Amino acid sequence: MRHLVGALALSTILCSALPAYSDDLTAPDRIGLASAPNKLILRVTLDSPGNADANIAKGYQDLYVDFIKKHPDWQLQMQYMSQDIGTEQAKMLEQAKAGTAPDCASVDSFVLGQFKVNHVLADFTPFFSKEEISDLFPFVRDGISDKDGKIYAWWWDTDLRVLYRRTDINKDAPQTWDDLKKAGLASKDQGMEGVLFNGGRYEGATFDWLSNYWDLGGKLVDDTGKPVFGDDENRPKFLKALNYYKGLVDSGAAPKRVTTIANYDDLNAAAAAGTTSLFFGGNWQLAQLKATLEPDAFAKWAFSPLPGPTADKRQTGTGGWTFASFSKDPKKIEMCANLVRDVYMGPANALQQQLPTRASLFDKYPVFATEENKTFAAALKDGQARPGAPIYPEISNQIQIMMGDVLSGTKSPEDALTGAYNAALEAYKRL
Repeated sequence: MRHLVGALALSTILCSALPAYSDDLTAPDRIGLASAPNKLILRVTLDSPGNADANIAKGYQDLYVDFIKKHPDWQLQMQYMSQDIGTEQAKMLEQAKAGTAPDCASVDSFVLGQFKVNHVLADFTPFFSKEEISDLFPFVRDGISDKDGKIYAWWWDTDLRVLYRRTDINKDAPQTWDDLKKAGLASKDQGMEGVLFNGGRYEGATFDWLSNYWDLGGKLVDDTGKPVFGDDENRPKFLKALNYYKGLVDSGAAPKRVTTIANYDDLNAAAAAGTTSLFFGGNWQLAQLKATLEPDAFAKWAFSPLPGPTADKRQTGTGGWTFASFSKDPKKIEMCANLVRDVYMGPANALQQQLPTRASLFDKYPVFATEENKTFAAALKDGQARPGAPIYPEISNQIQIMMGDVLSGTKSPEDALTGAYNAALEAYKRL
């Protein structure tokens, strides 16, 4: 989500953002010699030489060229995903079932469970050491593993959610939901909009909110992957977390327009325009704010953990991207694993300042030695990822619909939850 932003069409990106190609090792759709006998079909996001930022694109090209020089008998046939990631991932799953998927590809962590349950992923276990695997944050290790400890993908970058605030308007960091409501109202009294967050039809709207439900001990699915968020045990917790958001809007501590916000860029834009002093966002937005705002304006911004129902119950959601192989050729599987290790596991993290999934990499790369990144690293130890159950995307879809209905006042929280839960159960039966 964080780096698949903007409205550039993929054709525009490929024509204008890719760095210049100056030798036989690089072309718009190839890395490596055209005459190389071995070919790896690679499908990637814009975390690649296809990045819209020319400097980042050049950085990736350099990493890829250095990698392919170590494997001169190989060429990478590049395929770039569009920005419609949900459709891209669904299409790739169908291709994997049919045996026509790329050899190696980017898989969003929140849909990885769908690929695992369909048994279309190659076994990566032989290509990563026990030390590398044990160095992963717990939620990452759980996400890529099966019950026997085998790994079927490599989760290379991650993120987390925090509360951003302007310290000249909200001096103290809100610790609880009640604190945030007061801060939002105080911000509004000074001509601001109050606290902003994603509340539209967007995966980010679900994910940014979920930590509040998790704070209360709520579960989305049981051990079999069946939805349980509306059962007798979880329903009260879900409603409490949902009413927290509703209370922000009803009180004016958050504007009603949050139901139209479905992009983290909108939050950055409000901060830059000076119309808000509080918003829920991702760790990556700190660097974006620094690049966007004048130094004196940026100095007024700080971040803190998301408020919780109480100060001692505060979790954060963690996401990120993985790589997986769909090939049955051992050489191609190994080549995919080598690419992840040499290009993405560390070097690409540092290039884009995207948080590593291995704790030791925070010490290896100077860019992660800042106090801000040390704080992010500490929070990741207790991070919670979305469940790897195949039903999760539909649960998220129903929560997005429900959120819009509740925050706009179209439905009561109780009725909206009942509808979302029943729809998720019906979808589960069709899996």
